[in-house]
Amino acid sequence: MEPVAFEIFGISIRWYGILISLGLLLGAILAIKECKRIGFNEEKLIDLLLFAVPAAIIGARLYYVIFSWEYYRWDFMKIINIRGGGLAIHGGIIASVLTAIIFCKIKKIDFWLIADITAPSIILGQAIGRWGNFINKEAYGTPTDLPWAILVDGQRVHPTFLYESLWNLLIFFFLIWYRKNKKQFNGEVFLLYLSLYSVGRFFIEGLRIDSLMLGPLRVAQVISLIIILLSTAIFIYKKRVKSL
Repeated sequence: MEPVAFEIFGISIRWYGILISLGLLLGAILAIKECKRIGFNEEKLIDLLLFAVPAAIIGARLYYVIFSWEYYRWDFMKIINIRGGGLAIHGGIIASVLTAIIFCKIKKIDFWLIADITAPSIILGQAIGRWGNFINKEAYGTPTDLPWAILVDGQRVHPTFLYESLWNLLIFFFLIWYRKNKKQFNGEVFLLYLSLYSVGRFFIEGLRIDSLMLGPLRVAQVISLIIILLSTAIFIYKKRVKSL
C-alpha cells in the first residue's frame, strides 16, 4: 500500500495521518461516552483534549527529534515535517500527562479520574496508529522465517507493528472490562494501562531494528522499565491508602 491515500488541491493526504486522526476521533468518542456513564461533565474533557492532543503530537515529535538529533540538527524543515512519520509515543504520553496535570490543577479536577476515563481511549488510538507504521514501512523487526513475516525491501521480517497493535487491543478490552467491574480507586485503570503497555513495549522493542538509541541502550526499553516501576509503585501505594 502506498503511503499517500489521496490528494486534495495538490496536497498529499497520507494514511499515517488518517490513521492517527481516526484513533484520536474514536478515542474521544469513547471517552465522552464514559463521561456520560459516570456522570462526569464531558465539556471539561473536551476542553482538556483541545490542549492535550496538540501537546501529545508536539511531545511525540520532540522526543523523536531529540533522540535522532544528528539527523535533524541541520534542517529545521525536517524537524517540523511529521507527515512521513517520526512520532514517538512515549513523548506523546509524557507531554499529554503533564498537560492534563496542569489543566486539572487549574480547573480543580481530579487528575486520576480523568486519567481513568481516557486510558482505554489512549491505548485504542495506539493500536490503530501502529498501522500507519506498516504503511510507511517502518517500525518493523529483525529478519525471520515465521509464517506471519512481512516483506520489507525484499526481506522477510517480524511485523513488530502488528505485535504491538494486537497487544494494545488486548489491553484495551481488558481495561474496558476492568473499569466496569474492578476499579477501587481513581487512577487504577490508568496505572494498569501504563504498566501493561510498557511490558509489551519492552519485549517488542527488542525485536525492532530502528529503535531510538542512547549509547548502547534502546531508549524505549529504558523508558518502559521506568514506567513499569513507577506505575507499579504508585498502584501499590494508592491501593494501601485505600485499604486503610
